[in-house]
Amino acid sequence: MSTRLLYREEPYRAEFSARVLCCEPAGDGQFRILLNQTCFYPEGGGQPADTGMLDQAPVLDVHERGGEVWHTTTAPLDPGQTVVGRIDWRRRFSLMQHHTAEHIVSGIVHGLYKLDNVGFHMGSAMVTIDFNGELDREALEKAETLANRAVFSNIPVEVSYPPEKELEAMSFRSKKALSSLEGEIRIVTVPGADCCACCGIHVARTGEIGCIKLLAPQRYKGGVRVGLLCGEAALADYREKETQVTSVSQMLSVKQPEAADAVRRLLAQNEELRLSLSDAKRQLFALRAAQYAGQSRVCLLDPQLSPGELRLQAAALLEAGELPRLALVLSGEEGNFRYALGAAGSDARALSRALHQALGGKGGGSAEFAQGAFPASAAEIEAAFVSLPL
Repeated sequence: MSTRLLYREEPYRAEFSARVLCCEPAGDGQFRILLNQTCFYPEGGGQPADTGMLDQAPVLDVHERGGEVWHTTTAPLDPGQTVVGRIDWRRRFSLMQHHTAEHIVSGIVHGLYKLDNVGFHMGSAMVTIDFNGELDREALEKAETLANRAVFSNIPVEVSYPPEKELEAMSFRSKKALSSLEGEIRIVTVPGADCCACCGIHVARTGEIGCIKLLAPQRYKGGVRVGLLCGEAALADYREKETQVTSVSQMLSVKQPEAADAVRRLLAQNEELRLSLSDAKRQLFALRAAQYAGQSRVCLLDPQLSPGELRLQAAALLEAGELPRLALVLSGEEGNFRYALGAAGSDARALSRALHQALGGKGGGSAEFAQGAFPASAAEIEAAFVSLPL
């Protein structure tokens, strides 16, 4: 009961009629439907399965098993009945564009830099390609330029099934050894850009891709992972980035080409302010600590301190007095206090554990400093702190 593959014969066909050969439950309220022919592309060759409708039944997934194409639906269909299938054409065409673009990019990268495509994923947001070697931004831009020249040339995308003797003499990319492939070998060629064994669906001419945009490479498993966008997806990405750049330039009152420099200047100014503020806070903490110079045990509450500032204030308190000395600094509000505990001449970890046991707190640290939180009132915390041994 092998299925006639209409998507191979007419890849631009979006609607068809077919006879239901079999319907079987697939669990979770889903069903697997076998048709005598189909335009629905099953997952394979790195390309996701088509989605759409069989009559009024949504098609969620499609897989091929031994020459049979099975459609996963949310409703059963009666064997023997004739149904109308409609694929989600907008999604299918985008997949065709991206798959063809991936061929062009992979072929050009292989030709320029002798790198192989060792991973290919077509997600809902973008396509990612994994190459087994390094590609810097300059190399990627060169590949992107050549790929788009292939698109602008509107080259026909050729599909062939060469006989075995011709295959032996051909040079083409393949992720599988030919000996492991069964039946005819399908070769997809973009003249001047790529020649690859592939079972996916592609556009008829490269001009239909629109444009190809490669995104910054990321290190991945000893090589690089590159993002790829084309067609409407590339246009949507450009619109989003243009919107963001426009917003930034308007907020900074600069022209768009000057936005990056303006942001860098702003970051440098912010860093200077941060350092100045940090110095001022250290001076404030030291002046505050000096007020407690004669005390061996200090409990101080400042509701506005951050976790890092809690530690800095505790350290300043330890430095302002003689050993032994304990300093507990709190911030927050009643029933929800963060703390930093500094200990000079004793173990802050052991002391913090004693406070946690008494107050139901949690945290940890080193022998000199511990930090955490207490679900208690300031009075309860201070009473527990006073009871700690020096």
